[in-house]
Amino acid sequence: MEFKKFKLIKQMQSTIKKEFIFLLFAAVITSSCRKIFNLPKEKEYLSNNVNFANKILEPVLGRTNLIGGFNGDNSTQPIHFEIVNARYGDGRPVTDIFQKAQTYVWTAAYTGTEKSLAEIEAKRHLEEHPLFEIRSSGEFIMWPSATNDLVTPRPADSTNYPQDTRFFDVKITNTGGERLIRDFQIRPWRERPYDPADDMNLYTGGPAPFPETPYNVLSRNYIRPSRMDNVVGDSTDIDLGNDNYHRNNVLVYIRPFTGGNGHSLRFKVLNKDSVAIDPALFNETEWVRLVHGFNLVKTKEYVQYDVAYPIPLVNLSTIYAPGGSNAYIELKYSRTGFGQQRVTTVLGLNFGIYRAGDWEIVFHFRKDNPRFKDE
Repeated sequence: MEFKKFKLIKQMQSTIKKEFIFLLFAAVITSSCRKIFNLPKEKEYLSNNVNFANKILEPVLGRTNLIGGFNGDNSTQPIHFEIVNARYGDGRPVTDIFQKAQTYVWTAAYTGTEKSLAEIEAKRHLEEHPLFEIRSSGEFIMWPSATNDLVTPRPADSTNYPQDTRFFDVKITNTGGERLIRDFQIRPWRERPYDPADDMNLYTGGPAPFPETPYNVLSRNYIRPSRMDNVVGDSTDIDLGNDNYHRNNVLVYIRPFTGGNGHSLRFKVLNKDSVAIDPALFNETEWVRLVHGFNLVKTKEYVQYDVAYPIPLVNLSTIYAPGGSNAYIELKYSRTGFGQQRVTTVLGLNFGIYRAGDWEIVFHFRKDNPRFKDE
């Protein structure tokens, strides 16, 4: 048996050696034939069908926007992309989106496990980039340095006239040829410093009317919790989560506050008299894991962290941002309900904050206070 195994191995080695010699010989012959007969080198290929999935780009100013969708149709890589002939619909040249500004660029991977602000900041640095550009992958990027001050957003009256619309073409080249894809449009939305921004008119930046009464100037829309479980009114004994959309029992405000250090995030809960509820009553809340923050400060009115902005820092699923695109928090408490069953109340919110500063997220019980006492 050992002799047969040895013989089989020797045969396999001989076969591999012969195949290698044949391939090497074929390569030499092919190269020699090209030289002898003066055959042209193989030409790179650029398909006539290269295209983009979307030619109308609608980035939101003030945050990182990655817009993809390039289809090379098996064209030879690398491919070079260039934005050309940027103009408004009336022929005026477009220059504002190409001005340069400093923006954060990651030099090491963010994981969500960093132990300090310093560790996070060591993984990114400022670079100068055009506000809008196309990458070597064919992906468009609008950097967060593109703000309302530098780039005029779409008209506040929601019109879409050609003279207000930026057009451009994209020149695509490799050594196999050149293609020009015409008439892209870029229609930037004005900055939304936070999400959800249900309380904000996306065109004007002012207060948003209630969607069911859009022409009533006195109506207002609000941010509401993403999740409300077992939120019982203390005096009404009703589930405050039922029909919260119309009744506005519990609202959320995402707003700046004064007196922070420039990179603070604060959480607060207000009762129906707009008085702060002691965070200690939310006895099931995992405060140390609520957000990717540091230097936790807890008072009888709020809980505050030092954080790095934007939130979330990148589109990556972590314990703080399970879906990647938004952070998620839960304020929870438990109490004894009827039948001596333990009842857990949950206030949840999916959110993002895209402008550095001192921000607070406030849950406001407007019509009844939450019940904390046991039944």
